[in-house]
Amino acid sequence: MSDPIFYTNPMSRGRIVRWMLEEIGCEYQTEIVEYGEIMKGSAYLAINPMGKVPALSHQGKVVTETPAILCYLADAFPDAGLAPPPAERQAYYRWLFFAAGPLEAAVSNQSLGLEIPSDKQATIGYGSYAQTVEVLAAAVATGSYIAGDKFSAADIYLGAHIIWGTQFGTLPERPEFTEYKNLLTGREAYQRADELDNALIPEAP
Repeated sequence: MSDPIFYTNPMSRGRIVRWMLEEIGCEYQTEIVEYGEIMKGSAYLAINPMGKVPALSHQGKVVTETPAILCYLADAFPDAGLAPPPAERQAYYRWLFFAAGPLEAAVSNQSLGLEIPSDKQATIGYGSYAQTVEVLAAAVATGSYIAGDKFSAADIYLGAHIIWGTQFGTLPERPEFTEYKNLLTGREAYQRADELDNALIPEAP
């Protein structure tokens, strides 16, 4: 099996995929894609027509979109145990795509100052930012992992949203989020990935 090729930038959501790759423990190649002309150039657009990172090439095929990459890697490297058995994936899929859908949209709109009027909330997938935050807090309040008693790719994706959201102020600081963050950021793979990406960030002039 050929090694995955990981297209990323250390100041991007590629950090989530790096964490996943470090959890798997497989060999992989890293291709740093600079913002601007390179990321929007024809060579990289042939890999991801959206002109964004991350992207993953494996076995001659390309996967884009962070949650899709995580799901793919969990299935491509089953020995890592980062996805539950297919018959037990209800919570795994639920919270992965809650983060990719309602949470992502609610946080993005909130950070842009876009508030959904109460009479229009029924037409928006997440309803309201406040409701989304409450659902998220309740989901991680169990003191365990999001899809049961075992760490999975769903924790990587949902956890990254909480880690970054509380760091940059797009999610509130809450005890539920702090406990969940501490559970995840203590992992050796998270710390390795963080160090690898931090080392790749160019120093400010």
